[in-house]
Order: sequence, then C-alpha cells, then structure tokens
Amino acid sequence: MDKILQMLLLQQQLNDATNGTNWENGTTKNGKTINWQRCIYMEAAEMIDSFAWKHWKNINQDPDWPNLQIEVVDVWHFVMSLVLQEYKRQMLGTVEDAAIAIARMPHYEVLRDTHDYENPEIIMAQIESVMRDALSTGENANLTKLLVDFFELSRMSALDAGSLYRLYVGKNILNQFRQDHGYKEGTYIKEWNGKEDNVVMKKIWDESGELAPEALYKKLEERYSVL
Repeated sequence: MDKILQMLLLQQQLNDATNGTNWENGTTKNGKTINWQRCIYMEAAEMIDSFAWKHWKNINQDPDWPNLQIEVVDVWHFVMSLVLQEYKRQMLGTVEDAAIAIARMPHYEVLRDTHDYENPEIIMAQIESVMRDALSTGENANLTKLLVDFFELSRMSALDAGSLYRLYVGKNILNQFRQDHGYKEGTYIKEWNGKEDNVVMKKIWDESGELAPEALYKKLEERYSVL
C-alpha cells in the first residue's frame, strides 16, 4: 500500500502544479478541458510502436522492451489521474482509501513477483484492451476493469510492483522537471547530448540506486545545466 499511496500523492502533486487545484472538475487553471480517458488510449497506442507490428516495414526488428516499459508507466500517470478524479467526483473516499483499494486488488498482488516478457502479439492485444476500457469509460468510469487490465499489461511487460514504482517516480520527477523548464512553452530541450531525457533519467536511476524524489530532481538539474 505504501508504494501505491506514494505514487498517488506524487500524481496529485504533479496535477495540482501543472493544471491548478480543482483540476478534478475537468478543466485546467487555463480553462483547457482535461480528458484522462483520451490521454490513456492515445498514449497506449504509442506503446504498440515498441513492436514491429507493421507487416510491410522493419518486419525483423526486435521489440523495444525498455520503451514499452516507459510507455506503460506513462499510461499509469493517466490511469492514476482518472482514479483521483473519480474518487473526488463520486465521493468514493480519500487518496488513502484509493491506495488501500488498489493495493488489495489480486492483479496488483501478482506484481509482487517478477515475470518475463509475454509474447508481443499477446501484449498488443492487452494494450488494446486497456484502450477499449478508456474509450468505454464515462461518467461512471469502470475503474476496476481498467486497473485490472492495466496491471495485467504491467505483468506482461515484465514490470513488478517495485520496478513500476521506481520507473513511475523517475518519470513523475522528470515530468515535473519538464514543466519547470519550459515544456508547455516549447522551450524545453528533450534531447540531452544525443539522448532522450527519458533515457538519461533511467540511467541516473540505474547508476544511483535508490534516490529520494528531490535527489533525482537535483541530478536532472545538474545534467540539464551543462547542455
């Protein structure tokens, strides 16, 4: 439960900072409509490009497993945002209540063990299940089915609870860093000496072991300052 709660709290903090308080009502502080369902299925579609799914192009290309995991974590940002929104809108309980409910789900419990990557065709079918879940949600979003399918996708993508948490914290802090350095204004530099910032962030994690969110942010700042 602690990891789920920490991730939900970080997502709440990121959404508050990026979109303004009361974003759960469906609009940002700038009056822009928020549609988490659309975020989920559009981001999920990008996952499929981790595989050589086109029958007419690059048919022997190996799956990009690291990119798949990053994309899964990107979708997790939006899934949690939808959970936070619906818990507030429908008065289902506190963030802590949401964390307890998610942590008790059998499909999340499965993530406590490590798993191998599933067959790409099976993974792509699961990605499409998550997309259908997002497309079918409305005022009465079926959060349980979405979460079940998402955690099954995580398992298929060789993400256990620890690696999901680790990658999420890294990407969350990177997203905060982007916002603080001109991402919305279009002035942010995403390529860091020939490498995408996602790759740099993951390398910092791998080199440094466990880091507090504040320490990771500081390391990103150090790398960015010398571009």
